[in-house]
Amino acid sequence: VQLQAFGGGLVQAGGSLRLSCAASGGAFSGYGMGWFRQSPGREREFVAAITRGFSTYYADSVEGRFTISRDNAKNTVFLQMNSLKPEDTAVYSCAATRFDYGAYSYSRMRTYDYWGQGTKVTVSS
Repeated sequence: VQLQAFGGGLVQAGGSLRLSCAASGGAFSGYGMGWFRQSPGREREFVAAITRGFSTYYADSVEGRFTISRDNAKNTVFLQMNSLKPEDTAVYSCAATRFDYGAYSYSRMRTYDYWGQGTKVTVSS
């Protein structure tokens, strides 16, 4: 499956952005989907995930500010980001997993089989 993330950009602190990740070449509804981010000098970190059953999981740092959702008819997963902070600045990437290994697996990079190119988000103070 191929994944393409888009929707990044420059936004002021307190603002909002919505990222999209379009999937092609696979049975999208059967995949669990995740968002990860990486900022300069830091390791890639988990942001949010949504299972094929629509359960959602979030990193503590974004809980209450970000919302992940999916539209299986459009083969797309979304990340609505509100109340953005400068520390949210990063390249955001989406990923897909064919299997459900349980709730705690979704925050782990090794869970995911497919990765898309990232989209850059810059939050100015």
